[in-house]
Amino acid sequence: MDMKRKKEGAYFRKTSREGYVFISLWLTGMIIFRLFPLLYSLVCSFSDFKLFGGIRKWGIMNYSEILFQPKIITSFITTFRYALITVPLKIIAAMSAALLLYKAVKGMDFFRTVFYIPTLLGSSVAISVLWKTLFRDDGVINSLLNFIRLTPVKWLSDENSALWVISLLRVWQFGSAMVIFLAALKSVPPELYEAAKIDGAGKIKRFFSITVPFMSPAVLYNIVTQTGLALQEFNAPFIITQGGPRNSTVLISMLIYNTAFQQKEMGMACALTWVFLIVVSVISTLIFISQKYWVYYNDNSQEEK
Repeated sequence: MDMKRKKEGAYFRKTSREGYVFISLWLTGMIIFRLFPLLYSLVCSFSDFKLFGGIRKWGIMNYSEILFQPKIITSFITTFRYALITVPLKIIAAMSAALLLYKAVKGMDFFRTVFYIPTLLGSSVAISVLWKTLFRDDGVINSLLNFIRLTPVKWLSDENSALWVISLLRVWQFGSAMVIFLAALKSVPPELYEAAKIDGAGKIKRFFSITVPFMSPAVLYNIVTQTGLALQEFNAPFIITQGGPRNSTVLISMLIYNTAFQQKEMGMACALTWVFLIVVSVISTLIFISQKYWVYYNDNSQEEK
């Protein structure tokens, strides 16, 4: 018995060593490129660290200043506005496309691929430059408006429309959310639709009574992921509007970049990053807490019954 235990112990130690060897490369990269910068930024956030200037003072002055700087408060508000515009429109577009592409029709795989392509291309700098070209004062969009005898719009030079322009770029990239919704639609039992039809329920009634509850876990997942992506948006405002007009599209990620690499105030940039991390964490937590009021889990409901 003792010999058997010794053999098992030796085998376990051997396999454990092999496991550590396999993950050592990832673990080293995680410590050097993720954990160390994370902790170092937390330390720097309590200093007046300036890029190429060193540290002269320690304290909570950066966090105190965040609460009283109008440009920072405005940037947070603009970021939330951007997320409130982008996320619902993206969810609606993705769900509509999923419902449209769910039907078993010949060639549907081709159309699903076409709808997904913007997600692959949209995050690139080239697409952002193209988007800027489309919406500038003498761009394609205004040329089309002129053609149909409508008044051109100053898309990128008007404070009210500039934020919508960069939001529409992300709404256009609904492919990843659409794929999640397509997978969720397959979980809806077809017999429920048949029973609802027999009971006289119309398409709208079936959608809100059957489709939406079964898709609610996918809606939750997409809301959480898309909210996180929207709050971290950087490329679109940086390339398309450069934060203008009159700083109306300076999102918090762009403000952090400007603070760190233009104003050289790395300590303040680190403090902004940590405050933003806390805000995003709180928003994500609230979304997860809210799920008990509107998310339907089929497996759990069957177990309770």
